[in-house]
This record gives sequence, C-alpha cells and structure tokens, in this order.
Amino acid sequence: MSDAIRFEDKVVVVTGAGGGIGRAHALLFARHGARVVVNDLGGSTHGEGANASAADRVVAEIREAGGTAVASHESVTDGEKIVQAALDHFGRVDVVVNNAGILRDKTFHKMEDADWDLVYKVHVEGAYKVTRAAWPHMREQGYGRVIFTSSTSGIYGNFGQSNYGMAKLGLYGLTRNLAIEGRKNNILVNAIAPTGGTRMTEGLIPPQVFEQLKPELVSPLVVFLGSEQCQETSGLFEVGGGWIGKVRWERSLGFGFDPKAGFDAEDVAANWKAICDFEGAAHPADNVEALREMMANLQKYAL
Repeated sequence: MSDAIRFEDKVVVVTGAGGGIGRAHALLFARHGARVVVNDLGGSTHGEGANASAADRVVAEIREAGGTAVASHESVTDGEKIVQAALDHFGRVDVVVNNAGILRDKTFHKMEDADWDLVYKVHVEGAYKVTRAAWPHMREQGYGRVIFTSSTSGIYGNFGQSNYGMAKLGLYGLTRNLAIEGRKNNILVNAIAPTGGTRMTEGLIPPQVFEQLKPELVSPLVVFLGSEQCQETSGLFEVGGGWIGKVRWERSLGFGFDPKAGFDAEDVAANWKAICDFEGAAHPADNVEALREMMANLQKYAL
C-alpha cells in the first residue's frame, strides 16, 4: 500500500473548477486535505457571459464536506488576481491546475478571427497568466507543481478544431520548457489530455459512452501529479474512463545525406522510405538527444 497522499500544508489553485473535470479536481484535492482556490468565471462553453454561482457552489460543496476553499470569479486572463486570492486567503500557492477552457469549433475555412483569438486567449494566454503569477512564489519556496490541460485534438488532430488543437498542443510545448526551467527549484510540470463526460463534450460522445466517462475518473491522476510523492516532470498523459497512459514523441532514425556534396529533392524522394521508417525509432527526451542522429551524420562525413 502506498503512503497516503495529503495536502494539509498545501494550497491548490484550480481554474475552470465550477463544473465538469475542474470541479472534480477541486473536490478531490480538498478531500486530500488541500486548501483550494476554486476559480471559474462562470461563462458559457463558447466563452460568453459570467456567473459567480458556479465557483460558489463548488466552494459550498467543499465546505459542507469539512474542507477549506475560497472562490475566485476572475477570468484566467487576469491570472495574477487568481493567484493573489490564494496569497490573500492562505499565504502561499503550491499547485496550479490549468483546466479552464472553451470551445469554438468550426472548419478552418469558416473560422473567424474571433474564434481563433478567444480560444487562444483562454487556453494559452490564460494558462500563461496564472502560471506566470504563481511561478516566483514557487521558486522562492523551492516547491511547486503545475498541471496543464492538453487534448488528443492537439496531439492527433480533430476535424473542426484547428483553433482548439493549436492551443492544446501549444500548452504541451509550454509544459516541456517550464519543466526544464523549474526542475532546479523543485517545480515539476506535467500535462494531461483528458476525456470526460462534461458540458464541453456532451453531444460529441455517444450517450452510452458519455455516461461512463465520469470527470471523477480523471482527477486521481491530477492529484498525484500535484503531490510531493510525484517526481515526474515534462510528462504528457492521456486519461479517461479509468485508464491512464503516457505519451512520448517518437522519431525515425532517418537517412543521412553527405552535407558537403549536397542533395536535391529527387534524392529526398529516392530515400523517402528510409526517412519515414520507424523501425528502431528514437525517443528523444530533450534537445541534446534530438540532435543525436544529425550530429552522427555530420561526424560520418567530417573532414
């Protein structure tokens, strides 16, 4: 039996926590002893309007169960105000779960600038603003955990979600870079690509499957990633329906041309099969490993 995961001395900020997966995160963190800032603007899934009752209801649930929580009704684009709420009420911030998001699905040829800009603003800029506000406090205390919410639409692509997929894969790029910067200060950064039956996925998933994809089946992974026991960083995890799997980049070993002699497009075409052959594929963990095959090719043809 593993040691119990507890957060009695920790403060957790969860954005988009007024319903769905975010609500499940907030409730489970509170059940594990965390003091929780429940952030939710209370807008629609398209990013319109605001309603304080969403966050307030979750705070009431946590308090009724004996937990400690406060509500934040700010937009994630005002991330410094959300983090300030944690500091004002609890004096610190230890875990940030960037969960807030919206959908503005349209095929690319029908997409308007507003559809692109608002999705970017909520998902990417919002996550940046909240995390950037918390980052110096985590550095100073020598501890922090950040979880970003990516998506299979970003990893694999999905029809009508070019704006959403762009934002979600962009958040994983942020994850990878912050993991490198944060490690020396014990700030660990990971991302999840969740599938859950929420108001954002209702109508997109068959009803019989929707009922089984309970948001609560995502949150145990997030609570673990936010804990001291977790030493993982820069990871990306697909999660949903009681299943969790880790995703990693894979790259073919490629084909090396002589850089001195040069090569042309016809040479690329002639060696296309080898370029795309994934037998014995590489799994670079960082930029140094990513350059390994290229550097080996330079060495092969060195003077």
